[in-house]
Amino acid sequence: MTTHPLSATSSWFAKERTIANASFNRWLVPPAALAIHLCIGMAYGFSVFWLPMTRLLGDAQATCSEQSWIAELFTTQCNWTVPTVSLTFTLFIFMLGVSAALWGGWLEHAGPRKSGFIAAVCWGGGMVLGGVGVMVHQLWLVWLGCGILGGIGQGLGYITPVSTLIKWFPDRRGMATGMAIMGYGGGAMIGAPIAVALMKHFGGAGQGVAYTLIAMGLLYFVVMTLGAFGFRISPAGWVPEGWSPDAGQSRAMVTNKHVHLSRVWKTPQFWLIWCVLCLNVSAGIGVIGMASPMLQDIFGPLLVGASNIESVTVEQKAAIAAAAAGLVGLISLFNSLGRFFWASVSDWIGRKNTYYTFFTLGMLLYCLMPTLGHMGAAGLFVLVVCVILTMYGGGFATVPAYLADIFGTQMVGAIHGRLLTAWSAAGIIGPVLIANLREAQLHAGVPKNLVYDHTMYILAGLLVAGFFCNMLIRPVDAKHFMTDVELAEEQALAHQTRVTAKDAITAARGSFGIRGLLAWLAVGVPFLIGVWIAIGKAMVLFSH
Repeated sequence: MTTHPLSATSSWFAKERTIANASFNRWLVPPAALAIHLCIGMAYGFSVFWLPMTRLLGDAQATCSEQSWIAELFTTQCNWTVPTVSLTFTLFIFMLGVSAALWGGWLEHAGPRKSGFIAAVCWGGGMVLGGVGVMVHQLWLVWLGCGILGGIGQGLGYITPVSTLIKWFPDRRGMATGMAIMGYGGGAMIGAPIAVALMKHFGGAGQGVAYTLIAMGLLYFVVMTLGAFGFRISPAGWVPEGWSPDAGQSRAMVTNKHVHLSRVWKTPQFWLIWCVLCLNVSAGIGVIGMASPMLQDIFGPLLVGASNIESVTVEQKAAIAAAAAGLVGLISLFNSLGRFFWASVSDWIGRKNTYYTFFTLGMLLYCLMPTLGHMGAAGLFVLVVCVILTMYGGGFATVPAYLADIFGTQMVGAIHGRLLTAWSAAGIIGPVLIANLREAQLHAGVPKNLVYDHTMYILAGLLVAGFFCNMLIRPVDAKHFMTDVELAEEQALAHQTRVTAKDAITAARGSFGIRGLLAWLAVGVPFLIGVWIAIGKAMVLFSH
């Protein structure tokens, strides 16, 4: 069998060299995971680049709206349009799911250090290449760099910590993955203000965007590389002191067996969980995409004490826009915090019950939103949006533990990678569905402040479908599990060193120490700063 150069035992990237010893503490793994997820989470903050990217040649220059999108990819004679530059987001979310599905199995064998480093090269390098594309005004380079190459970095970076964390925290699967994936939700809270500040610092339309992308790409490469080298994997058979696998069997739907990646596609459980994630995300994307315009269209005049939109002054319109921006800040905050909260709750009530909560509470809240709009209850509307966004983020954070419960932990990272194609699908289905529904209702003469009513009821319908998909999930048939021989072969391919029962008690019992404190401060301080900034922006909502 041909061995990749990086797989040599002497290589820094060899998985064998990342197996933890007795001096390692498992609480050093979450900061490494957060370092990667806080960087790739800037995906949610990329919208700060769209408008500056449409003014690279100056406001006086014509836009490319008269040209085909293919011509726009190569032209240097006109400003790009918002729809074409914003397709970068669709590209890297699509590539996230594709790359996670394609290379999830490889990741299980290669280990988190190698995959995390490659993710750093792709995400950081993709942003640098995108910056070069802005500099030379070639949209195809922006799509290739930030969209395709960056999307591969997104996919690898997203799934890199999952399997490692679940194996380190068999007693708290949801909490562990929730901590890491919380970083993805919070990455924009840190990255977007940095991007805005850098664009202002570098000045000039084209120069500001280009240098910002390059600078942030280099910064993310360094931070993600440090995170990748911070990973250690647990020896096969390791368990936390005082915990036994039987403790996890107190609830149904949790297995001690393992399903191989090659067989998981053949189980109805995989496709049901795929639908559960896709439907939850599609509905959530609908709210994310509409929350800001809904606030302005429905509540705008009320926020500034005006009787109708026609009587709103220029200054009041600016205040309404600021309030909408505050809602966007709250969305980022609750999207992030909900990932940790709901994933941790799932450790107590079980994954299936957690998704039942998402779908049941979500249906009620989605149907309530039009009523709140008619009542003019802006405060309650904002509260409902925030709760919905916690469940949107919580769905992402809970699903890795759900997969581990159903299919076992041996190949959960690879299985999670395959499942993320549901996110790719939802990233296309959700926005297209919402945009077409809104456009159809406007053409039908529905007043602008009422077009969201039917849309919200349809999104609630998606959650009804998700509820029934979740209800149908049962334990996997025994025929799909790996035999002991197959499991041993897979562990050998994954370079896992099995420890004895005695060694399992003493392995990885190192102290937290100064190293742990510094690691948590390195990721915790930027995250808290991002939270503070988001809260500051949100305060505008309550200042009128």
